[in-house]
Order: sequence, then structure tokens, then C-alpha cells
Amino acid sequence: MWKRHQRREGLPQAPGQPKPTCFLCWCGCCKCLWKEDRRISSERQTCTKMKSIEATEDQHLTLDEVIAWSRSFEMMLRSPKGSDVFMEFLRSEYSEENLMFWLACEELKKDTNPSVIAEKACIIYRDYISIVSLKEVSLDSRVREGIRQSLAEPSSEMYEEAQLQIYDLMRRDPFPRFLNSAVYRDLLNSKSTMHRH
Repeated sequence: MWKRHQRREGLPQAPGQPKPTCFLCWCGCCKCLWKEDRRISSERQTCTKMKSIEATEDQHLTLDEVIAWSRSFEMMLRSPKGSDVFMEFLRSEYSEENLMFWLACEELKKDTNPSVIAEKACIIYRDYISIVSLKEVSLDSRVREGIRQSLAEPSSEMYEEAQLQIYDLMRRDPFPRFLNSAVYRDLLNSKSTMHRH
């Protein structure tokens, strides 16, 4: 309860310090884009689970591809269609931040422009690593501290160890539940029916 309260209220402000732009920018590592990010995130999450599955089906998802996901977490995660369906399942368990973090790290690795890398690295820290973030992912203290120190000289690979921890967490925990979920079974059944016809 205390942590939840602290996240809502932000960190206490010392007398004489300038007021921060928002409570997520206490680290001072980048310009505050929190309100804009929240607006975009809110718009993205307005679609329902059924709409997401229908959109995935519209992308000509094959039965073989859906079956392949059950054999390889890596294959499912690397498939845009697979990660979309898995994201909807994670949302139903209120743990979508894990996949969002993993995908953000993948995007960071593609950048070569130092200023873009620095900005994205800071946003990832603010959104998923900071202890005051509402989307904080579960990492051990050693990895978290290493990331904090890396913010002084950000690189496209600075989240690699943290990304691996979250990957393993998703593979061991929610992925088996996903394969037994109605979301996956219904998609598999619908593709099987279409394949027979």
C-alpha cells in the first residue's frame, strides 16, 4: 500500500528545489514526455481482446504459425502476430509491462544515432526501471543499479541483461498459461476449422 501511495504522489521535494515537470521525472535524465506517452498508451489500449484477435486473423495468420508458437517462445515473440496475441493475454493478467519493456529494448537495439539512443534509453528507464513507474518490471538490484549507472553514457545494448531476465520470466511463467488460455485455444480452433475447409 505504501509503495502504491508513493507512486501516486511521487517523491518528496526538498525545500528550495525547483518543482519537477512530473513525478516520473525525478531522475532528471530527460525531458518529460509523460503526458504524451500516457495519451498514446491510452489510445492503444482502447481496443478489446476480440478486436485484437480479429485484427490478427485479418493478417492471414496460418494454422502452422499458431502451432509453431506452442513449440517455441522465441518464435512467438519474434512474430508480430504472435506478440500481439500474447500482449492481449498479458493485459488480461495485468503484466503487459514485461512484453512492452522487451519490445522497447528491441527497438533501442536498432538505433545508431547517439542522441536518439540517449532519449530512448531514458524513456525506457523512466517507464520500466524507475521505482516510481507504474509499469516497473521486476529486476534484481544488481541489474537495476547497473542500468542506473549506464544512463551517464547510454548505449543501445545497455538493457541487454535486464531484457534477458524479463524474457526468462515470461518464458517460464505466463507463456505456459498463455498456451492453456482461451485466447490461444480459440485462435488455434478457429484456424483448425478454416484449415479443414
